[in-house]
Amino acid sequence: MTHLKSIAGKFITLSTICFSLLTAGQLKAQDGKALFIQNCAACHDPKMQRDLTGPNLKGVEDRWPDKDKLHAWIHNSGSVIASGFPYAVNLFKSHNNISMPAFTNLSTADIDALLSYIKTEGSKPVAAAPAAGAPGTETAASSESNNSLIFGIFTLILAIVAFILLQVNANLKKLSDEKSGIPATEPVPVWRNKVYITFAVLVLFLLGGYYLVMGAIGLGRSQDYEPVQPIYYSHKVHAGINQINCLYCHGGAQAGKQATIPSVNICMNCHMAINEYKGEALHDANGNEINGTDQIKKLYQYAGYTEGQPWDPSKAKPIEWVRIHNLPDHVYFNHSQHTMVGNIQCQTCHGEIQKMDEVKQFAPLSMGWCIGCHRTTKVNFPDANGNGGNQFYNMYEKYHEDLKNHVLDSVTVETIGGTECQKCHY
Repeated sequence: MTHLKSIAGKFITLSTICFSLLTAGQLKAQDGKALFIQNCAACHDPKMQRDLTGPNLKGVEDRWPDKDKLHAWIHNSGSVIASGFPYAVNLFKSHNNISMPAFTNLSTADIDALLSYIKTEGSKPVAAAPAAGAPGTETAASSESNNSLIFGIFTLILAIVAFILLQVNANLKKLSDEKSGIPATEPVPVWRNKVYITFAVLVLFLLGGYYLVMGAIGLGRSQDYEPVQPIYYSHKVHAGINQINCLYCHGGAQAGKQATIPSVNICMNCHMAINEYKGEALHDANGNEINGTDQIKKLYQYAGYTEGQPWDPSKAKPIEWVRIHNLPDHVYFNHSQHTMVGNIQCQTCHGEIQKMDEVKQFAPLSMGWCIGCHRTTKVNFPDANGNGGNQFYNMYEKYHEDLKNHVLDSVTVETIGGTECQKCHY
C-alpha cells in the first residue's frame, strides 16, 4: 500500500508539472491579449488585418530594425522620435505627425507578452470569408471551441491510461507478494482510497476554481454582443454611405450624459420622402439578404403613417430597440465629458460604426479597458500662453507650469485624477 501511495504521489506531482507547462504559454498569451485590449485595441486592429488610427501591427517586430528601439517606442514614442531614429521618424510622419501615447506603466515583461500576443495573432492565416451558410463555414469561436473539445478528450484519455497503469501496478505487486509469501492485504476500494479521493477533490477544486474565476471576470461583459433589432437599421448606409452625422440622431452624445436613442419623428424627417431602398444589397449577421424597403414599411407601422396621407405624429409609438451598450449601475459615465472635454471620437469606443450594418458591442467596456485609456490619453492642454487646446483645463495651473518648464512632456487623464475610484464610482 505504501508503494502504491508513492506511485500516486509521483503521478500527482507529474500531472501538476505537465499542467503548468501546458498552461504557461497560454497564460502568457492571455496576459498579452489583456494588455492589447487595454492599451492598443482603441487604435490598432485586434485581428492584425488593416490600418486603423494606428498602423497594422502584424509583423511589427520584423519591421523594426532594432528591438530595443521598439521597446523604447512603446514606452515613450516621443523620446525615440526626438532621438532622430530614422524608422521612428518616418513612421511618425506617415501617420500625420500623430505620436503614439507613452505607455510608461508597461514593464519589459509586459511588452514582451504584448509582442508575443501580436506575433501569435498576426501569424494566423487570413482566409477568404465563405458565403454565409456555405459548407465548411467556421467562425473563430467555433474553432476555439473545437480545440478545447480536443484538448478535453486528450486529457480524459491520459487520465484513463494513468488509472489503468496504477491498477496494473497494484495487481503486479499483489502477484509478487504472493510469490514471495507475503500475506495479501484486503485491497481498499477506489471510492474509499484516500489517495484517489484527495486527487479527485484536488482536480475538481482546481477546475472549479478556474472556471469560477473566469466566469466572474466576464460577468456582465458583452463584447461582440449583436442582438436582432425590431427594424434592420444599417449604420453603414446612414452614417457611412449617406454621411449622416452621428449627432443628428444621437444629440445627447455631445451635450448630455446619455447619447440617447432617436425618436420616430427623427427617422420620419427623412423617410417621409424616402419610402424605398435602392442601395447595395443588405445582409444580416447570418448572411441572409434583407429587403430594405420592407424595413422602411416597418418604420411606417411604428410611426402610424400611411403613404399618401398626412402624418399624425400623435399616432406614433416608440420602437423597442434592444440596448447593446450597458454599464453596471454603480458606474458613472458621461458622454459629453468624453466627446466635448476629452475630444474622444465615437469610433474609439464603438469601433468603425460607419462600416457596420447591424451594430455590435466593439469594446469590452471593462474597468481595465477604461483605465488603460485614461492612462494613455493625453489631455488637450492650452499652450503656455493659454491659447488653443481645451480651455476647461486652464484651472490646472501646476501642470501648465510643469509643461512650460519641461518637467512634463505631456499630461494624461490619469495625471489629473482620471483613475481615482470616486471619479466613476460614488
